[in-house]
Amino acid sequence: MFRRREFIKYVGSGLTGGAIMRMFHAPFANGGEEDSQHTPGNFVDAHVHIWTDDFQKYPLAQGFSPQEMAPRVFSYDDILRYAKPNGVKRVVLVQMSYYGFDNSYMLGAIRRLPEVFRGIAVVDWNGGDPEAKMQVLAQQGVRGFRIFPQNVPAETCLDGKGLDRMFRCGAKENLAMCLLLNPDALPAVRRRCENFPDTPVVIDHLARIGMAGPITENDMQALCALAHYPRVKVKVSAFYALGKKKPPHLELAPLIKRVYEAFGSKRLMWGSDCPFQVQSETYADSISLLRDRLDFLSTADKEWILGRTAEETFFQ
Repeated sequence: MFRRREFIKYVGSGLTGGAIMRMFHAPFANGGEEDSQHTPGNFVDAHVHIWTDDFQKYPLAQGFSPQEMAPRVFSYDDILRYAKPNGVKRVVLVQMSYYGFDNSYMLGAIRRLPEVFRGIAVVDWNGGDPEAKMQVLAQQGVRGFRIFPQNVPAETCLDGKGLDRMFRCGAKENLAMCLLLNPDALPAVRRRCENFPDTPVVIDHLARIGMAGPITENDMQALCALAHYPRVKVKVSAFYALGKKKPPHLELAPLIKRVYEAFGSKRLMWGSDCPFQVQSETYADSISLLRDRLDFLSTADKEWILGRTAEETFFQ
């Protein structure tokens, strides 16, 4: 599972350990205040994590400790404190790695505000009968399932009978396979799409191009090649972790333009990756790159990327 200690290793390159921890334990950068220069829109944040420090009711998965939870709490109330003033009306919650396969905290938020939240859950694809678990979760507001291969070769990271069953169920039930991958795993995605062309697939965080190294032509070509498969979409998200890793993120414009030209705006969706995004920049910094700074996007393009694509994928 892609843990936050790995995030620190990649994003924190060039920072001392003490500086990193000060960044994570600092107050949220914008306190949820509205970006007052712009009229709020009807946006959907397609990538947010939530958790609590109520360890008795929601115990951490094996291998995790409270010390690595930074911030200590980020609840559904917290994300709404950022989202609403910035024109974000709905949120897609992504199961946090701290809880492993226990999706109950996320499901509780969806039950509380079903008109606001949808979920991307995690099931054990190597366990018994993953499609049965998918179908149960789909009845509780879950519209996608996060897949995050680890400790396996990139070229075979999506192989296996359990993932076959998940992709088959995704096609049948219109449930998205949401892939957290590095660029070297994109050929494996292509093989999956060849085998399961009817399965909805969502690539997280621009395939993390520019996270652990430079943004390369080969990586951009590999991601854009997936546009050949009509059911593949891409999250244009987590800008704080890519490129220079600081706003205004203009160095990501060429990458976003290439992906936009390949997929079109109806197959792209924005996500903040809160609460990690607001540790060192404002929530509006993530929105404003797409809304205000990319002149190749039309008003209609922005409506799709900042809202309508995620709405069609997760809320309908």
